[in-house]
Amino acid sequence: MSKTIVVYGSSTGTCEAIAQTIGEKLGAEVIEVTKLSAGQLEAADNILLGSSTWGGGELQDDWFDGVNVVKSAKLAGKKVAIFGCGDSSSYSDTFCSAMKELRDAAVDAGATVVGAVSTDGYTYDDSDAVEDGKFVGLPLDDVNEDDKTEERIDAWLSTLGL
Repeated sequence: MSKTIVVYGSSTGTCEAIAQTIGEKLGAEVIEVTKLSAGQLEAADNILLGSSTWGGGELQDDWFDGVNVVKSAKLAGKKVAIFGCGDSSSYSDTFCSAMKELRDAAVDAGATVVGAVSTDGYTYDDSDAVEDGKFVGLPLDDVNEDDKTEERIDAWLSTLGL
């Protein structure tokens, strides 16, 4: 049986709550990024990484060191999926942009990134996390569209093949 972990960074508790929900749905261990080691990543087969987006599109602060942990891990042969929390109304020009940095770190570590999501159904102006008409992971706006969060998580998880 494969091992799946969910890693998150959260300032306000929103991304933490979403990580816990995802972890429960998958029966996966949930790890706060400041407690993450390369060994934990390397021991998992499937890794879900989540962050809220702050400022001009940056990762949540706890990911400052965490992104280096991801980059230093040997993730060849591992599946990584990204999820992000953002505010598509107040921060429409950087909506969930932090997902790109997590994706790039996973790719740098040799992982196979899965779980791109169509931009259809999202209202925002710009995001660094969009490539070829898809988000690099699952964007969630639990501030303005909390009524869509559960449905979006379920639909996304069904595509990951975990």
